[in-house]
Formats: sequence, C-alpha cells, structure tokens
Amino acid sequence: MFIENFKVESPNVKYTENEIHSVYDYQTTELVHESKNGAYQWTVKPKTVKYEFKTDTHVPKLGVMLVGWGGNNGSTLTAGVIANREGISWATKEKVQQANYFGSLTQASSIRVGSFNGEEIYAPFKSLLPMVNPEEIVFGGWDISDMNLADAMGRAKVLDIDLQKQLRPFMEHMVPLPGIYDPDFIAANQGSRANHLIKGTKKEQLEQVIKDIRDFKEKNKVDKVVVLWTANTERYSNVVAGLNDTTENLMSSLDKNEAEISPSTLYAIACVLENVPFINGSPQNTFVPGLIELAIKNNSLIGGDDFKSGQTKMKSVLVDFLVGAGIKPTSIVSYNHLGNNDGMNLSAPQTFRSKEISKSNVVDDMVASNGILFEAGEHPDHVVVIKYVPYVGDSKRAMDEYTSEIFMGGKNTIVMHNTCEDSLLAAPIILDLVLLAELTTRIEFKAENEGKFHSFHPVATLLSYLSKAPLVPPGTPVVNALSKQRAMLENILRACVGLAPENNMILEYK
Repeated sequence: MFIENFKVESPNVKYTENEIHSVYDYQTTELVHESKNGAYQWTVKPKTVKYEFKTDTHVPKLGVMLVGWGGNNGSTLTAGVIANREGISWATKEKVQQANYFGSLTQASSIRVGSFNGEEIYAPFKSLLPMVNPEEIVFGGWDISDMNLADAMGRAKVLDIDLQKQLRPFMEHMVPLPGIYDPDFIAANQGSRANHLIKGTKKEQLEQVIKDIRDFKEKNKVDKVVVLWTANTERYSNVVAGLNDTTENLMSSLDKNEAEISPSTLYAIACVLENVPFINGSPQNTFVPGLIELAIKNNSLIGGDDFKSGQTKMKSVLVDFLVGAGIKPTSIVSYNHLGNNDGMNLSAPQTFRSKEISKSNVVDDMVASNGILFEAGEHPDHVVVIKYVPYVGDSKRAMDEYTSEIFMGGKNTIVMHNTCEDSLLAAPIILDLVLLAELTTRIEFKAENEGKFHSFHPVATLLSYLSKAPLVPPGTPVVNALSKQRAMLENILRACVGLAPENNMILEYK
C-alpha cells in the first residue's frame, strides 16, 4: 500500500510551528583491540548514543544557479521542471508522454514506513521532511556561451521536438550570465563556444561571481541560493605547497593571479565566502586542500564530486553484490562512447584523466571490506575507456565486463550493455543534490555529551549517494556501495522524525 504522507506520534518527537524536534537512540558498536590472557584479541561492544535533532520546517524560496546553465544538463533540468510545473504533455512515436520526475530520489522514490494488516506500507521519500517544491525553484546561472536556454535546449538534442516547441516560450528569455573561461583547464575544442566571458584577473572574476550571486538573490527575492557546477570537466589542478594547500596560501595565490587556480575553484571560493552551498558535479579536484579548509572554517556546505548516473551507479551495485556474495571480482573493464559536448571535452587526455580517476576509485571500499577474498593492498584490474562518437549524441553507450573467481578455481564473467541517455539521467540527480543540500542546512543535531546544537559537517557526505567520487571530511572513510549510501541518507532523515533505521528484519512476521 502507498500513502502520500504521515506524521510520527511518539514521546521522542515534538512538532512545533517552526520545527520538528526528535530524540534518537543511535545503536552502534565500539571496537577494542586489547590484551587478554597474554594475547591480543578484538572485542566488539554494542553501544547506544542519544542524539537530538532539530529540523527547521520553514521551506524557503530557493534559487539555483548552475555553472554551465546553457549546457545539456542545465537546459534539460530547467526544461523538465518547467514541463512538470506547467503540466505539459507531448506526442512521441509511442504515446502521449506526461512530464514526470522519474530518476529523482526525492521526487520519485519511496520509503517503507511500516506494515498494516499484513501489508507493507510505503510513502514518498520527500514525505520524510519538508522539502522545497522543485516547481517553485528560480533557476539562473552562468555559461561561457551566450545562447538562450531555448536555443541551448535545441542544441543539446535531448528532448523530443514536440516538447521543445511547447517549452520555447518559457525559455527564450532565459539567458545565462557570462562565465569564467580558462582554456588551460578544459579541452581546446571548447573555444568555439566561449563568447560570453567574465574578464579580468582571477580576483576580479571571483568578485564578479560574488556580485552575480548577490544580484540574483536580490532580483528574484529568494531566501537561499544553491550553486552547482555542471559545466565542462576540467583537468586536475596541481596541488602545490605554498599555492593551494592552505586557505592562507590559496587566497594569497588568488591575489597574485596564479594560473593554477581553476574556474571551478573560483566559483567554489565565491560560494564559501557568501555561505552559499556549492556542489561540484564534475570529476576534477575543485576542492583543493585550501578550499576545504576555508569551507570548514566558514561552516559553508560543499559537496561532490561528479554525478553518479549510469555506468558507475551500476558498478557500485554489482561489485557490492559480488563481494557480498563471496565472489571475487578480478577484472573490471569499462568502455564508454558518447557524442555530446561532454564527450567532446573528454576527448582531450588531460580532462579524461579527471573522469578516469573518479570512475576508477568506486570499488575500493567494497574490495577492502572482504579480507577473505582480497589480501591487503590487492585490487581487481580496473580499466576505464571513454571515446567521443558524435553520431550517438547524448545517448551514451556503456559496456562492462566483470570477470570473477568462483568456487574451486572457476571463472564467472558478466557482460553488461547500458544505453544511458546521459542528460536525462543527470538532470534529476542535479535536482536531488540541490534539494538535499538545502534541506541539510535546516537540520541541527547534538550528541548527549554536547552542549549546543550544530549543523552537519560542511563537507556534505550526505550527498554521497548521488556522487561518483564522494567528497568526505579529512579522516573519514569513503563509502561507494550504493545501498549503503542510500541507507545512510534515508536513516539520518528518519532519525530527524524519530523513526528507527530501516533494517528489514520485520521480526513481527518471523
């Protein structure tokens, strides 16, 4: 059975006019490596920590500024939200299609809330806590191309023509702000699009981005702004002592107009200084150490890296299954070809390297979890190939071969072909990222031994489910397994309304 909404009734939960307050017993374990009877052994001690959560239930008017607004992802997301808001339907060769949010965790997935008369009861994910309605978002942003959003939608060749025709009147007046362009950080083949640029030194560009954010907020009368990078993949920045390794050095380098500060890092610095959440949707190392330090110091949310949409999402499911089943993956070969502008930009070796790194690390935590299958330091052979094939456009092809060792020296090979409509998979992920980033800024919590409520850590691990290479605070384990990432996110939101984690035990029926 599916219900649209619910309210928790518990002595541990209190609803007021402005907030939800919950008291939550966090069940965890403490591990001790200690000497007993002359030998060291591991002891696992169950432990309970009491937490309190406060969630501000006032849903703000939200502005979303996309870096690369006129690209395939930005134009597709904007078009999709407008189509849903206006209730647009359009003719395809199969049927009359209705606008929807399929592919969005917040808008199109569900959670289990319990059972009733022997039947499982589910509710929308978005019913857990008050979230921004996507159709009330004000969109804006920057682009190095001056094309309006209607023409950009046409250039992207993602949406059906009948839909594009209906959307044009809503999008023709939408023109991105000039963007920061540095040809040293992206492929040379992007130069022909770069006709709409923020000029000046890096510090002057930073100041312009700050001004743009303030002007956008004022002009549109929004309460909050979230900024997300969905522009071209950049090459990796060199992390150099004295340049970008500390906040002091990074800001000094900015004053000196050092060449090694990337455009994405400039946008991120601007957001941190303005206390505006910034999410990196591409694989480059935007968050150099000095920037992470600045975000922590200012308690300003940063998240990323790289949208987890197609091949990598499947990999984070399949390898988790194999290792969890006691099967040993020994070789993972992943091949992609695509023909959109992302593929064109990735045809340059330096930008491909950024993508290769973000795709390659996705299995590390799953491999490390099973010391029966893998010795310390042992990894499967893992190769990632991306090729640019203009004809296929946004319809990316991903082919994977997983070879594993099974019982008694046997071999098992799984071959997968995945046709990913790239921007149609990425757009709802962008939506989820900005909605969840905004939501997390309204949640505060404290442990029983802490005096004051505080926000989550500014390096937003809560967004890991949506990120190919999750950014985590220094010293924090990286979790890539998709099921664990989703469970973490859902269970923390459940804790905010005093619900126990979903553990699937269902003891009442055992």
